[in-house]
Amino acid sequence: MASHNELGKWGEDCAVSYLQQKGYTIVERDWKSGHRDIDIIALDGDGTVVFVEVKTRRNRLFGNPEEAVDYQKLRNLQGAMNHYIKYHHIDREVRLDIISIVGTIGTVPQIDHIMDIAL
Repeated sequence: MASHNELGKWGEDCAVSYLQQKGYTIVERDWKSGHRDIDIIALDGDGTVVFVEVKTRRNRLFGNPEEAVDYQKLRNLQGAMNHYIKYHHIDREVRLDIISIVGTIGTVPQIDHIMDIAL
């Protein structure tokens, strides 16, 4: 596994731990819809289905990790979310969050949780 893949996996693991500490229940990880994927699907304390995109970077030299979620990425996420909602017959509130992780494996990461991203 390439080091960037290891860093991404570490970032997703950090995001899962963070969400669980905040009382979220993890429903799925790395859910695939064709070529699109959703990093984490969770339930918050109110029962809202939360789709989470995780962006991990070693540092902020080239900007904040969440800045990598551009228009095309949002469109792909929206398509995957719609597929998941229809496939699982979801009839409750849903939202998209981004969790930004900055750090390296073996360090304490900086975590930013950006809630309710507009699609």
